[in-house]
Amino acid sequence: MPGFTKLAGVTVAIGLALGAGTAKAETLADAMVGAYNTSGLLEQNRAVLRAADEDVAQAVAALRPVINWSADATRQFGTTRSSTTSGSITPTVSNTISANISANLTVYDNGQNRLAIDTSKEAVLGTRQSLINVEQQVLLSAVEAFMEVRRAIENVALRQNNVRLISQELRAARERFEVGEVTRTDTSLAEARLAAARSQLASAEGSLSIAREQYLAVVGRLPGPLQTPRSLPTLPATVDAAKAIAVREHPQIRSVQHQVAAAELNILRAEAAMRPSVRLTGRLSVTEGFNNDNFTRGGSVGIEAGGPIYQGGLLSSIARQAMANRDASRGQLHQVIDQVAQNVGNTYAQLRIAQASLESSERQVRAATVAFRGVREEAALGARTTLDVLDAEQELLDARTNQISAQVDQSIAAYRVLSSLGRLTASGVGLNVQQYDPVAYYNLVKDSPAVRSRQGQQLDRVLKSLGKE
Repeated sequence: MPGFTKLAGVTVAIGLALGAGTAKAETLADAMVGAYNTSGLLEQNRAVLRAADEDVAQAVAALRPVINWSADATRQFGTTRSSTTSGSITPTVSNTISANISANLTVYDNGQNRLAIDTSKEAVLGTRQSLINVEQQVLLSAVEAFMEVRRAIENVALRQNNVRLISQELRAARERFEVGEVTRTDTSLAEARLAAARSQLASAEGSLSIAREQYLAVVGRLPGPLQTPRSLPTLPATVDAAKAIAVREHPQIRSVQHQVAAAELNILRAEAAMRPSVRLTGRLSVTEGFNNDNFTRGGSVGIEAGGPIYQGGLLSSIARQAMANRDASRGQLHQVIDQVAQNVGNTYAQLRIAQASLESSERQVRAATVAFRGVREEAALGARTTLDVLDAEQELLDARTNQISAQVDQSIAAYRVLSSLGRLTASGVGLNVQQYDPVAYYNLVKDSPAVRSRQGQQLDRVLKSLGKE
């Protein structure tokens, strides 16, 4: 059957034409690596995580002394008339400079600052899980973009074969018409089918262009020749086992769990704010004159204690609000667990549908191939018309199209299942990339290092390597 050679060779030829000279076929892993390395969405959420890390540093700083300085230079001038000046008007001028250093240290605050640190740490852990969930979205988008380009390339190959085959049938019909074996109707049917096939080819080429642009947006480069994935990811055998894994491991659930923990801590912080606090204060000051030897020097050290007596119900309202937020977080956790479990069931159903569709389409291709060959041979003997041949060819084309779509849908569905489990990550699929370490930046800032400390200088180098300064 010359009109329907193996699609692999045609697909490779199309891929080479689209690959701008790329010699090696790209794998699905290559596409995911490209998406991981170039994703602006990932970069955005990594920055969000670094901002959450800084909340821990700021909470730690509240436990340390706060030291401030101030300085001023003052020129005082005026005129004086009094009994000491014998009733005459005397100008007065004085120039002074003063400097002050003040320090404050919270000695006791019912654990408010410690609770603030713990709350910030929970927020960091939750944001890390959100980053993992974004990583899954990016990698799944890469899988879908890769597979859609494959689908489009295969469809273009099918449509090209279809145009070639109908062109052959049209030539044969015209030759038979010239010798009087068929009527003008047969050639007109073939011409109509050829026009429709060319239209479908143009549509398939347009779909390929769209798929290539989507690939560029997700992966960061246009696709070259693509290599068919050799296998699907390993998945749990049953839906129940998959749901159990997802409830334990899915980053979206873990993120909300940390939000619940942070909300619990916020209640304790609100209650602690109603109790007294103690601060240690110190102050040094010096004032000296410019044009005389006058000076004043001194300082003070003290302990301050204080707390709220009445604030119009503000603190009680804040505590009740914290409780309401805690209850809302708990409700959200239950909802997310249900959503994740439902998503696992849905993705497994989609995978089963794709697998069944693939099995059916493979049987359809085999049957349609046999039927097409038989109809074409019968037409050569005059037992079938050109319309019969064209109809049989269309049946085979539809079967092959369904087979291609089922293969692509099965691959996408399998990776959607993996994502629903929370395992579609760079480490989970073993991507050969330099993985972003969310702990590295946190370890540099968690102790709130000073700018000129060794840790602070190391942090500056990290920021410069990230292109943030």
